[in-house]
Amino acid sequence: MKLSVRQLANMVDHTNLKAFADESMFRQLCDEARRYDFKMVAINPAQVERCKRLLNGSPVHVGAAVGFPLGQTTLACKLFETGDAIARGADEIDYVVNLAELKNKNYEYIEREMQDIVELCREKNVISKVIFENCYLTEAEKIFLAKTAMAVKPDFIKTSTGFGTGGATVEDVALMKRIVGDVAKVKAAGGIRDLATALQMIEAGAERLGTSAGVQIIEALSKAEA
Repeated sequence: MKLSVRQLANMVDHTNLKAFADESMFRQLCDEARRYDFKMVAINPAQVERCKRLLNGSPVHVGAAVGFPLGQTTLACKLFETGDAIARGADEIDYVVNLAELKNKNYEYIEREMQDIVELCREKNVISKVIFENCYLTEAEKIFLAKTAMAVKPDFIKTSTGFGTGGATVEDVALMKRIVGDVAKVKAAGGIRDLATALQMIEAGAERLGTSAGVQIIEALSKAEA
């Protein structure tokens, strides 16, 4: 697959979800996102207003991570967090599935959680992404979540938070894409630190990449094209 620098950059969600990130780090994140034409900055909800201000006048989206990184807040909390982030300027929401309820086989809860959060995003014209956290899931659980997404139709299903015991794999991206087809897009995140890995994920079916190494990845492609 041949991608231009601009095409690849516009697939990158430039990420800083560190608890200790300060003003200077968010200023750098947003400056880089502007300069490299990344699609989004991925941040914790408390930083939405700050990044929205720093990106004023830019096409770069601000994305809030909801229920992050464990997914272990109630649906009511996730809905409030989603609505609050949107009210503060979030253009995209990446929420973490309640894995405990998935492991409990409480499938009705998982379906309702996905439906309610995705519906709220849809009402507000905001992009929705469902984070599976595949490193903790069996293949059957991954398939169940992807099939649920087929019915609910979020904008994206996403491999990982980047805070689990493992990140994106080519196999998981291919599995997720094979199930959802064109109904939802796939975002690969976690452990994508170089150009070769980024291109492997895209070849497997990913249309977004969550990474804190976006600058290095784009510069490597620029160098390769020079």
